[in-house]
Amino acid sequence: MADSFIFAGPVVGPLSKDAFVSAISSVDIATGFPDFNPEFYGFRVDPFEGNRVWYTARGRGTNTGPLPPFAPDATGKRLVNPPQTCSVTFDESGLVTKYTIGYVMDRAVGNTGGLGGLYGIMYAIGKPLPFPEAQPWKMSKRYRAFNAFGNLVSKLVKK
Repeated sequence: MADSFIFAGPVVGPLSKDAFVSAISSVDIATGFPDFNPEFYGFRVDPFEGNRVWYTARGRGTNTGPLPPFAPDATGKRLVNPPQTCSVTFDESGLVTKYTIGYVMDRAVGNTGGLGGLYGIMYAIGKPLPFPEAQPWKMSKRYRAFNAFGNLVSKLVKK
């Protein structure tokens, strides 16, 4: 990783190299999910940023080990991630300058409530994190009202 490394997810980040290493080293996926298969595929070079590689990650496994600090005891629950878009950006010397993960492409796939990254993992094993960003998406009252208004206008215009 380059000294200028940045990590970014849909909600988390940007994190510096030190903050990312500290955060990622606190979660041991291999112990929590010994059978985890990350299912990376669809690698492609960005046609507009030649130093950036995009790929899709899905991933599945069973929580048969501890996942401290979030789940000190195994739940025995299966994790099936939705497809998520990720990217790695390199500098001229080949060091990674940016890493993005967790951008869910189809929230109806899997059992994470449509969440990506660690938030989806915790939701799938029945240990969701206690804040709105780590909960499945649900329509707000304002958005529901906006949709209802749009449908009403649409019906009136058709008549």
